[in-house]
Formats: sequence, structure tokens, C-alpha cells
Amino acid sequence: MFSYKYLSKQHLQGFNKYKYSAIDTSPLSNYVMHPTWNFITKFIPKWIAPNVITFAGFLCMVAAVVLLTVYDYDWRASVRWTERQTEYGIPGWAFTTCGVLIFLAYNLDGLDGKQARRLGVSGPLGELFDHGLDSYIVFLIPYAVISIFGRDPVYSVVCFRGFLMVMSIVINFYISHWEKYNTGTLYLPWGYDISMWVSSMIFIIAGVCGPDAFKFYLFGDVTFAVSFETLAHCIGLFTTLPVAVYNVYL
Repeated sequence: MFSYKYLSKQHLQGFNKYKYSAIDTSPLSNYVMHPTWNFITKFIPKWIAPNVITFAGFLCMVAAVVLLTVYDYDWRASVRWTERQTEYGIPGWAFTTCGVLIFLAYNLDGLDGKQARRLGVSGPLGELFDHGLDSYIVFLIPYAVISIFGRDPVYSVVCFRGFLMVMSIVINFYISHWEKYNTGTLYLPWGYDISMWVSSMIFIIAGVCGPDAFKFYLFGDVTFAVSFETLAHCIGLFTTLPVAVYNVYL
């Protein structure tokens, strides 16, 4: 396994010709996040490698999941909170910490590329490392968010539907990279920045007000969790997939 050559000479030669190309039309990204990251990057010491920033962001996400795994190993902590079983529920500070860690991971993911271009070391291997870790994070974030709803028989969704929601988000990530593989350009979806902000705020609100803050009916028999689930599927089905098909085939 360790002696197998996964990359041919042709692949390695492609690294020298590769040029990163991305299109980001998100107003939140262009008018808020990129100017903020450009400003913060000026204060990052030049001896800090971009890949260190990338890995630090990944560790933030892992730390959030580990924290939830300790306090909510069975996805029932929020249910115990609702039943006022505080001895076995998840403490509010744990949810708040997860929100902060997710927001840190999001910002570090944006800062690594800025640092790479600042130092003149941006290249395909750094992008591979960045997006490789992103492929794990894109699974961990919805997995963590489900902890807020838990396995509540009334205000949540069953585990299998939660799994389908996670897979829907993961598939969106791979569709975007399939699109890039065929077009040579990564079209960054608007939903990424919005989802990171929303995920962070949901955790912080759950930490301050408790997970009960999201256990309500939006209209009729439709709960907030079901609406969240529906939105996750619709974003991929009606935005990511059609745009990718259009860019690749039309």
C-alpha cells in the first residue's frame, strides 16, 4: 500500500500546469467575509504556513464533534434537556463552544488561502489538502447540528432521515467538485457561507436559550427540524445540481 504509486508522471506534470480558478458571487462572501479575511491576514505572522491554518480549522471542527460525542453520545441529550433531566443533559456552554469552534473553523478555512497568496506559496497540493479536509468537515457539521434536535419523537426527525440529510449535504459538496473537475472552475455556492453562519448561530442560541428554542412548529404540523431538513435537500436539488449540470453540459 505504501509503495504503490498513486500519481503517474502525467499527474505530477499536471501540477506544474494547474492554476486555481474559482468564481464566488455570494454577497456575504464578497462584501463581508473576504474584506474581513484580507484585513486579518495582515496580522498573521509570515512564519505560519497556510497548511497549518487549514489544519487548525479542521481541528476546531473535530473538537466540536468530540465535545458533542462526550455529552451527547446517543443523540438524546437535548431530549433530556426538554424533560428537565439536567443531570444527564448537555450543558449550555458545550453548545456555545461548538458554535464558536464552527465559526473559527469557517474563518480559518478562508484565511489559509489568503495567507498562501500573501506568501506566494499557493498551489495544487495546498488546495488538495484544504479541500480534502473540507470533505470531512462537510460531513461533521450537519452531524453536529443534529445534536441540537436530538432524537425527540415530536420535534426532530428519525435517525435515518437525519442520515439522508447529512448525505444530501455531502453529495452537494461532491457535485461542486465534479463540476470543477469538468469545467476547471470551482463555482462556490452561496449556501456555504450562509450555512456556516446559521450553524454557528444555532449552536450559540441553543447554548444561551437551550435546545428548546428550536423545538416549535413553524406552521401547521411542520416543525423547525423538518423545515431545516427540507431546506438542506432543496438547496442541493434546486440550486447546486442544476447550476452544475448547466455549467458542465450547456
